[in-house]
Amino acid sequence: MSTSWTKICSLEDIPTLGARRVKRAQGPDVAVFRAADDKVFALLDRCPHKGGPLSQGLVFGHSVACPLHSWTIALESGQAAAPDEGCAARFDVHLEDGVIYLDPQQLATVGLNFAPLQAGPCTRAA
Repeated sequence: MSTSWTKICSLEDIPTLGARRVKRAQGPDVAVFRAADDKVFALLDRCPHKGGPLSQGLVFGHSVACPLHSWTIALESGQAAAPDEGCAARFDVHLEDGVIYLDPQQLATVGLNFAPLQAGPCTRAA
């Protein structure tokens, strides 16, 4: 394998029908998903609707349901299922000998225009 891939984790580190978040130096996390057939997909960890964390959604088939408003996002393309519209950025994935790799160029450049989601302090009106 070429050295142009970044090792993320082993396939066994992600539960079947689950996800793992990959932190980046800049921009939102990347969600790496494992389907029931052991196919692996990676999307920006932001729903195109309201920015919900896709890594916390329910994985079924080759789709994930956003935990905020149940939008269905195709894992292969990042595209929202009709009638919803929008797309989560997709990352190339390489699986070799049970190890998951992502493209370092994409990790450094894709989806940086979004700030990472952060919880803020609660404020009360006086």
